[in-house]
Amino acid sequence: MAQRYRSGKLCPYNNRVPNCTKDKASDPLGVCSVFHDGQTAITCPVRFREDWTITTDSADFFFPTQTHWTSLTEVQLKDSRGKSAGNIDLVLVAYDGHGQVLDFGAIEVQGVYISGNIRRPFEAFMANPESSEDLQWKGEKNYPRPDYLSSSRKRLAPQLLYKGGILHRWKKKTAVVLDRGFFDSLPHLQEVAKEEADIAWLVYDLLEDCAAGRFRLTLMQSVYTRFSDSLAQITLSEAGDVDEFVSVLQGKLDDKLSSEPVNKTLDEIL
Repeated sequence: MAQRYRSGKLCPYNNRVPNCTKDKASDPLGVCSVFHDGQTAITCPVRFREDWTITTDSADFFFPTQTHWTSLTEVQLKDSRGKSAGNIDLVLVAYDGHGQVLDFGAIEVQGVYISGNIRRPFEAFMANPESSEDLQWKGEKNYPRPDYLSSSRKRLAPQLLYKGGILHRWKKKTAVVLDRGFFDSLPHLQEVAKEEADIAWLVYDLLEDCAAGRFRLTLMQSVYTRFSDSLAQITLSEAGDVDEFVSVLQGKLDDKLSSEPVNKTLDEIL
């Protein structure tokens, strides 16, 4: 099966088109998760669409049981000035017997940024997969690894600030979908009861299914928080030692005051 998907450049996880489009549509990377320090890291948000379990897990947070709902993808969100605040990955819509919208909730899917170059080791592996099972790439230039800090500061925090802020003012719930490594890298979040929460953090992992010979997306934890508390924790940087910073300033000041000024006349310049 893996060979068929690779030869056809197909995505097995419900991409918006049959093919993988990660990195390059014409020459897709075909890597949606990596191992790092013995743990999987999901680098492509489409990987979270396996069997669409994220929708049923999110619906359990958004709506009462027995609610009729469906999912809509890539829904544009606008601010009060009519400017785009970005697209929502998935919106679950509850509806009545006449097809009228009763309620909705938003799903934000967060993959992990990779620092380094992942294409080079993958192409080296694919050049001869049968004999590359034990391929070692550590020590190579631009060795790829998950960059959780950039993922939270450059991606997750802005998403919650802009799109999440609008949804919160509308009193609508958000489910944030991410993997275990990403969630563990975040600051401690103050939990509340499910009924009191604005955000559900749905934490997944890829667990090996030995019988099927593959890894399956599995919900590991559901963490419920309030919007304002979560945003404050994620966007607030932990302060270091101010005395250490003053020492850096003192060193730079000493260097500047001890250096001789450069005085050049106009004739010397010309």
